[in-house]
Amino acid sequence: MQFHRSILLLLGLTLRSEASAAEPVMEQGHWAYRPVARPSLPRVRQRHWVTNPIDAFVIARLEASGLSPNRPATKRELIRRAYFDLIGLPPAPEAVAAFEADPSPAAWTRVIDGLLAQPQYGERWGRHWLDVVRYGQTNGYERDAEKPFAWRYRDYVIQALNLDVPYDRFVREQLAGDELPDASMASLVATGYYRVGAWDDEPDDKRLAEYDELDDFISTTGQAFLGSTIGCARCHDHKFDPFTQRDYYALVAIFHNVRPYAVPSFASDSPTLLPLTTPEVATRWQQEVRTRLAALEAEMGSEQDSRKREALRRQLEELRANPPPFPLALAVRDRPTQAPATRLLVRGNPANPGDEVRPGFPASLTSEAPKLVPTSGRRLALAEWIASEANPLTARVIVNRTWRHHFGRGIVPTPNDFGRAGRPPSHPELLDWLASEFVVQGWSLKQLHRLIMQSSAYQMSSIADNVPARSVDEGNVRLWRQQLRRVEAEVIRDAALAVSGQLNLSMGGRGIFPKLSREVLAGQSRPGNGWEESPPTEQSRRSVYLFVKRTLLVPLLESFDFTNTTTPVGERASTTVAPQALMLLNGEFFQQQATAWATRLQREAGESTFAQVERAYRLAFGRSPSDTEQRIALRYLQERSLKGLCLVLLNLNEFVYVD
Repeated sequence: MQFHRSILLLLGLTLRSEASAAEPVMEQGHWAYRPVARPSLPRVRQRHWVTNPIDAFVIARLEASGLSPNRPATKRELIRRAYFDLIGLPPAPEAVAAFEADPSPAAWTRVIDGLLAQPQYGERWGRHWLDVVRYGQTNGYERDAEKPFAWRYRDYVIQALNLDVPYDRFVREQLAGDELPDASMASLVATGYYRVGAWDDEPDDKRLAEYDELDDFISTTGQAFLGSTIGCARCHDHKFDPFTQRDYYALVAIFHNVRPYAVPSFASDSPTLLPLTTPEVATRWQQEVRTRLAALEAEMGSEQDSRKREALRRQLEELRANPPPFPLALAVRDRPTQAPATRLLVRGNPANPGDEVRPGFPASLTSEAPKLVPTSGRRLALAEWIASEANPLTARVIVNRTWRHHFGRGIVPTPNDFGRAGRPPSHPELLDWLASEFVVQGWSLKQLHRLIMQSSAYQMSSIADNVPARSVDEGNVRLWRQQLRRVEAEVIRDAALAVSGQLNLSMGGRGIFPKLSREVLAGQSRPGNGWEESPPTEQSRRSVYLFVKRTLLVPLLESFDFTNTTTPVGERASTTVAPQALMLLNGEFFQQQATAWATRLQREAGESTFAQVERAYRLAFGRSPSDTEQRIALRYLQERSLKGLCLVLLNLNEFVYVD
């Protein structure tokens, strides 16, 4: 029996009888499943380097390896790092000059607080979260139709981050915003979390498609909030982590009451569109529409004249397509009756159901059973468990995500997988201290940013000239320096708009459609289908507002490693490939920004080529050109155009990398 069981495990399968009989046992072996314990601060020799507790953990690890931390970054490097980290835009030359000239110890704190107060903070960090929750505005697949009002979820995320909504509340609103005792319009919109994934509008097997949708909920929830690949237990017990197939279907039972996605309709009780108004107003409007529909349908059924019938048919279509006089959100809705029974599917096959499974949480993480009523509250029970201080994963996962975006690498390098198949933490005590401090500070993400950015570790130089450290730790796992990082695709585009003076900071709304070439549109099964073209001023808005069409991504973003919109992404790839250089040098967008930037320089610096070069470097890099750079640029301007120089500067590594 043991031999056969080993073979099954190698094949990724389990005996159904064993999976079904699994008893709830708290997993204590793996670090991620142990309760978060606040560690004591380590004793260190270089106490002068310790600005806050983060530094004590970092320097202790370095001292244990006989290493020393890098020197501090310059003030120019520091303010550029802060601007790109927190709002994804370059600092104005005046902001750099003011910070460099301010000797006050509080100057750095003022920079951080000022950036956290800007609305652009939510846009920058909202985009990180949208990666994790596989955000898109269309269904995907062949027809790739638009998901109406999906953009409201994006705007909710941005606003919640700007308001510093406590993270535990942020979790509850997305998982069960409609079931909260103090539900609001914002929390209803937050449940768009369930609806912004891909959806097959014409599946071959509708029963299988229903379970695919439930699997999307489980896989995304597991990775986004818990850093766990629970979705791998759909067909068999997890091969690496202590999640059984029964655990998986216990979560299916929690989500089973959600009405499946369907083509949104304005004129009926849509399972996907939720009115953002009082129930009385929504009910009155729906009744009026139903009455008018019934009257038109009755008139159509006695009418013999073909032309009049066609006119009535058009009226019916217009009435069904006519939106209501109040806003709508793409949101979750439960079934009005008791949830269907959930059965464990043998090998994940809906045609082969097994034992009935009750709603529950993974037995390896908790012995707590959800307290439920027959028709509602299941998702709220899950949300309360995930957002609990007692959950061993939730706080660890989000502080690790935040750390990753400030240091280029997470303490756990696999932010979506804290399991045994993931990579272990480089600084486990630091991770637990941050997680416990995060909860103590009221789950405040802005306070977490302040804590991280005020550390000496964050303020180190990224220059890798520390020969002893580089020889021992070339990958910088021990954090002896900051990480030189290329910014993401959206930041490259936004930074170009900022220096050219074209950036439109308008917020919110459906999204913008930049102009795409015929060659790009021809890649669709129906060229141009579902892609519009926004006015020029709208096309200059921030990249977070670009319309996310799953089968037609903006080439500029795609070439610089835009996210995968079908699965949760905790860490984007960062490649260096030839099309990127071609896009920066020859792409129509960068040609346009170079032209606009040249016009700006002539307006702000006058006709002096020396002043133009000085201003250009200050705008792009926050510094004056060196003597050599100034000389080369002036010689270039004698033979070429100012636009050409601007295009060259947009193509420098310094423009797309942050020290």
